[in-house]
Amino acid sequence: MAEALVVRRVVAGRRADGTSCIEQDGPTPSIRTVAARPGYVVNNIWATVAAPSPVDAPDTIATHQGVSPPRGGSVLRIIEYPPDPVDPAELARQLGGMFAGMFEDAHRLQGKDVHPGMHTTETVDYAIVLDGEITAILDDGETVLHKGDVFIQRGTNHAWSNRSGKPCRVAFVLIDGRFT
Repeated sequence: MAEALVVRRVVAGRRADGTSCIEQDGPTPSIRTVAARPGYVVNNIWATVAAPSPVDAPDTIATHQGVSPPRGGSVLRIIEYPPDPVDPAELARQLGGMFAGMFEDAHRLQGKDVHPGMHTTETVDYAIVLDGEITAILDDGETVLHKGDVFIQRGTNHAWSNRSGKPCRVAFVLIDGRFT
């Protein structure tokens, strides 16, 4: 198996005299894998805890829990998606292991063939495909996204499916939102 994706994180800062500088340069401090989904790697890179965010706020990503950003904040992560298993039962097992207890409030269509990764977050998300291709699945329709494409997810029930046979890398910016 290939090594897990490790993203280099470079953080700019400001010295006491106001000059800009590189404060940090190294691997992101929060890398997560899921035993149930081999090849699935999440690099949690940065989180803010408020909007507007103080530009000199300390890094909180190492203590961040869950998928959603902090209330009133945002989170940046890069996810490497392995290809989906061909067997639907294996896909359901892997995604069940990933999402167990994570999205109790996600609504699911009754009596329909629904992707096992469907979930809802109360966020506005910018998903930027960095490499490969991935399918964005909604209740009514889906679309294949390629390198360079950007998907704006606005609190909708959705799932991600990598049907390409190759790994896919997506950057996500999740911004705390609210349903109206």
